[in-house]
Amino acid sequence: MPKDAAVEEFAGLVRALKARDGRSYEALGRRLSVSASTLHRYCSGATVPEEFAVVDRLALLCGADEEERQALEAAWTEADRARRRAASSAPTPVPTVWAAPESNPDPSAPEPGPGPAPDPTAPDPTAPDSSAADLSAPEALRARPRRGAPVPLLLAAAVAFVVLALAAALLGHPTRTASAPASASTAPGRTAAPLPFTWSIGSQLWEGGCGHTYLVDRAPRAVAPPPVAADSGAWAGTHGAVHGGEALVRITVQGRSPSDAVVLHALHVRVVDRAAPLPWNAYRMDNGCGGAVTPRHFAVDLDRPRPLARPVDGLDASGAEVRKIPAVSFPYKVTSSDPEELLVSARAAGCDCRWYLELEWSAGGRTGTVRITDGGKPFRTSGTRGRPAYVHDSAEGRWITDSDSGQTG
Repeated sequence: MPKDAAVEEFAGLVRALKARDGRSYEALGRRLSVSASTLHRYCSGATVPEEFAVVDRLALLCGADEEERQALEAAWTEADRARRRAASSAPTPVPTVWAAPESNPDPSAPEPGPGPAPDPTAPDPTAPDSSAADLSAPEALRARPRRGAPVPLLLAAAVAFVVLALAAALLGHPTRTASAPASASTAPGRTAAPLPFTWSIGSQLWEGGCGHTYLVDRAPRAVAPPPVAADSGAWAGTHGAVHGGEALVRITVQGRSPSDAVVLHALHVRVVDRAAPLPWNAYRMDNGCGGAVTPRHFAVDLDRPRPLARPVDGLDASGAEVRKIPAVSFPYKVTSSDPEELLVSARAAGCDCRWYLELEWSAGGRTGTVRITDGGKPFRTSGTRGRPAYVHDSAEGRWITDSDSGQTG
C-alpha cells in the first residue's frame, strides 16, 4: 500500500536528521528514550509519532536550526493528520462481524429464524450424501441447533456494533484534532502572536573578561594563539571548540512597550543529551586573571539529574571593602526602557552535556515559554577533569603545559 505523501515527506526530513548526526538507531534511540525499531519506523514512514516532542528533541540533538525545526513541525502536523484520517476511514471490524453467522441455517432447527423457512422436502444440491448425514447426525443434533438459533441476535449485535463504531469514529476524531494544537501552542518559543519582548544572548563569555577554558580536538601545534575576548566566537568556531568545565551565557530581555511590562516568571534548564566528557585537550585562554567584580548570576550544575537555575550573589571588590551584590530571584519585570540581563553559569565535571533554557513569561493576559538556544542549537559544556591542560606562552609563541608554565591545574 503506498504511503501518504505527507507521511513520506515527514519521514524524509527525519531520515535527513539521522543521516546528518551519523549515530546508529540504537545510540540515538537511547538519547530520545525510544527503541531503535521505533526510530527506524519514524525514518521509514511506517509510523508517525503521536507527539511532536520526541521529534523536536531529535532535531535539537542533531543540530537543526530554528527554521529547520519549524519546517519539521509543519511536516509532522500534516503527517499526523494523514495518519488520523487513515485510522478513522478504515472500519475493519464490519466484515469480521458479518462473516460470523452461518449462511446455510439447518432446516431441522426447532426454532425457525425470521422470514420464510426453507422447504424441508426440497432437494438441496449442496447437501452431503444421505449415508454420510446419517453417520454424522448425532454430532449435528448437538452442535447445529445452538449455532443456528441465535442468528437474529447476531445480526442485531452486528448492526449495533457498526453503529457504535461509526459513532466512536465521528465523536473521537474531533477530540484528537482538538488535542493536537495543544502541544504546538505550548511548544517553547512559539506563540500565535509576536512576542511582547525581544531577547538576545552572548554565549562566548569569559569570566572577568579574560578567563576561560575550551576543549579542542587538536594537538597544540595546530591551535592558534588565544584571541581577545571579543573574538572568542570566531576562534571557537574555527577550532570546533567546546566550553570546558563552565559556559557563561548572558540573556538580555527587553520589552516592546514603555508602559506595558512583561513579567518573567522562571528560567528552566533542559538537558537534551548527556555523554561522557570529551577526551580532548584543554586550552586555557589566560595564565590566570581575576576581576574586581563578580556579577550576580544563576548557577547551573549540569551533572545533576534535573539541573536548576539557582540565583547566586555577586561580589564587588573594587573598593576598600568587599561588597555583596544580592541575587534577585524571579519574577522580573521588563519594558522597552527597563531591560534585564540574566547571566547563567552552567558547570559540568562528569558529562558532555547539550542543554538549552526555557523562559516563562506573561503580559497583557497572555502567557508563554520561549526557548533560549545558541543560534537554534543546544549549548554545550563538557568536563575537563583529567584532560591535558595547556596555556599559551606569548614569549615563545606556543602552547605549553601547566607544569611547564608553573601553573597548577
